Amino acid sequence: MKEKEKYSEVLSQVSLLFQKTSEFAREQSKRQIEDTVTKCLQFIFETDIEFLIELSEARSVPIAEFFVQSNYSEGYSIKTKPEIARGGGVVDIISLALRIAFLQQNQPNLSGPLILDEPGKHVSNDYIFNLGEFLKQSSNVFNRQIIMVTHNPHLSQISDKSFYVKNKGGISEVSPYQE
Repeated sequence: MKEKEKYSEVLSQVSLLFQKTSEFAREQSKRQIEDTVTKCLQFIFETDIEFLIELSEARSVPIAEFFVQSNYSEGYSIKTKPEIARGGGVVDIISLALRIAFLQQNQPNLSGPLILDEPGKHVSNDYIFNLGEFLKQSSNVFNRQIIMVTHNPHLSQISDKSFYVKNKGGISEVSPYQE
């Protein structure tokens, strides 16, 4: 009987160790993702804005909620859900930054291009140039090709190669993009 009690105690300790390790890993990932997305938001919107993740648990299932905190020079901050903070442009940028963060932090490393369909579709013209520069720098820093579909003339001009696709009678015609 003592052996079973001892074995049960060891299992409890191992379970606790796994739980603590999982919590630590979750917290580390949270910080890395918050940092990556925050830097992206600050670069594109040129303002003191932060991306925050609040972790909780419900019925032993981890839950993550996303927030955007705008910090003002007058000394106050406003924390809101991303979809409420300045419209769809913020959500577009968070979505893009999360994709890049998850792709770069994945283990084992995932190779291949980053494929984007209409990135920054809701980003205003005031910030679209910053988005283009962010995409270009991300491609260089992470040594990752970006394949992008866009209707935005500025984003189509930042690439090394651009193509214009036209639907003519149900057939796609592809030609080099002319500015």
